[in-house]
Amino acid sequence: MNDVAASAAKLSGLRIFMLAFFVTAFDAALLALALGGPAALLRHPRALALLASWGISSLALGTLRPARDPDVVDRVSEARLLPFVLLLIPLLTVPVSAACERAGFLLLPTGAWRWAGVALASAGLAIRIAAMAQLGRRFSPRLALQRDHALETRGLYSRIRHPGYLGSLLANLGGALAFGSWVGAIMVAALTVILRARTVREEEMLETRFGSEYRDYRARTGRFLPSLALAGRK
Repeated sequence: MNDVAASAAKLSGLRIFMLAFFVTAFDAALLALALGGPAALLRHPRALALLASWGISSLALGTLRPARDPDVVDRVSEARLLPFVLLLIPLLTVPVSAACERAGFLLLPTGAWRWAGVALASAGLAIRIAAMAQLGRRFSPRLALQRDHALETRGLYSRIRHPGYLGSLLANLGGALAFGSWVGAIMVAALTVILRARTVREEEMLETRFGSEYRDYRARTGRFLPSLALAGRK
């Protein structure tokens, strides 16, 4: 039995590794296309640093499993194209930013802060993964609640209601800044608007489920940033 379990664990680990490899390879292909080819990618240290961060994040994300549909007891319907948009914008923000850098189109001033963008992207991915890991099986890419769903108010969620979304925004903003692209920054702004609208519906669902417990939690936290003066206005 132990041998069977060990073999299953090895197989699962191999699948995670292969999935992370193919996802990172796809990201690398998009980035190489934007920069002018594989040679240009290999000569671009910030692009390589971003790829390394994405590869590590893909491995970590591969170990996290969203809740399965049979556990879902409440779900909010969304526009059919919204999941596609939420996938497309993060997927294209960095390649578009890289293409703008290559073309010299609508660029921010150059400077060491572009490396700060790489660091910000890595930090955003770390926050996103940590938030997902904290939710565990309660995490779902859809607006849904599981049968035994409990309101998470500890750790990252003690001051911020949506740290996962915050991580996603920081990761995309960091990628845009790494190439100094105004176009990428505009795409991140659009993503922020979309995610904020999504949180409104998500919070309505949570308030319906948890009532005063959620209202009290919302009063002492911020949506994407820790609540300071905002708490008194909610």
